[in-house]
Amino acid sequence: MPVIDTHTHFFPQEWIDLLEREGPAHGVTLGRNDSGAITFACPGIRQVFAKPFIDLGIRLKAMDKEGVDVHSLSLTTPMVYWPDARFGLKLAQTFNDACSAACVEHPKRFVGMAILPMQDAELALRELERAAKLPGMRGLYLGNQVNKNNLDDPSFFPVYAKCEAIGWPIFLHPIDPLGAERLDKYYLRNLIGYPYSTAIAAASLIFGGVMDRFPKLDVVLPHAGGMFPPLIGRWDHGTEVREEMKHMKQLPSAYLRRFYYDTIAHNDELMMNVVRQVGVDRIVMGSDYCFQIGDEHPVATVNRLSKSISVAEREMILGKTAARLLKL
Repeated sequence: MPVIDTHTHFFPQEWIDLLEREGPAHGVTLGRNDSGAITFACPGIRQVFAKPFIDLGIRLKAMDKEGVDVHSLSLTTPMVYWPDARFGLKLAQTFNDACSAACVEHPKRFVGMAILPMQDAELALRELERAAKLPGMRGLYLGNQVNKNNLDDPSFFPVYAKCEAIGWPIFLHPIDPLGAERLDKYYLRNLIGYPYSTAIAAASLIFGGVMDRFPKLDVVLPHAGGMFPPLIGRWDHGTEVREEMKHMKQLPSAYLRRFYYDTIAHNDELMMNVVRQVGVDRIVMGSDYCFQIGDEHPVATVNRLSKSISVAEREMILGKTAARLLKL
């Protein structure tokens, strides 16, 4: 059974080269930090393209050290939603092609998560159809919102329909959290903003009817579901008493098992609470490689849960469930 890390990030050199060539014309400022890493900045978005995100050799050594067989490669901030749709498409195509090439070069070590220019529904669907034919690509990577539009926006429905039809899971990731202007100090944008951003995404998919409209669509939530599982009682109560929720066919808690959740909780008791709420078969291992805020030792995290789960359940989290989702 392969040990699969479902939540890792990748910046292909080809993608960075494209940003360096054409990004400034789209409002991007690029530079280098004291470590020599390329820095990215445009209004509201900052990122550092450190070498471990780029160099597959460094990644493979880190995977071997941690006992991880497979990385699911995905883009992260700045994603491709911030520029005009045409440049967003070019960025998406460049990432998808480079990601597929990495999977072809190391077919037993990597699978790819496609990125789409979701700011233009027609271009996004066209690129999804193209990317789905690329070797090694096994799912869609999607921000928790797209340029302030929540995930129940009807313009996204054709993408959901296509993913459901071809059996592609959608892996969500937070970007630009709500209330970011109040979260600049103390790294609160990530410590607080991102978990709540995931809850807003899940709420949009539930209350907006997306999970009902696409009953076979698999959605994977980052960071152990963020604030979605802890708030479920409040959501259920609100659904029972508020007029705005009269359209709901069932309580929000009935949708807990419609989602999958990674293991990045940074607290074993909290992680076990999620396991008890949603079932161990809805949990997949993740690390957020290679951010500081991620889990540097994801296999060890799963192993620590073994005192509360069986050997068979441990194997499900380490790789069996992810292998089924990713069709490995």
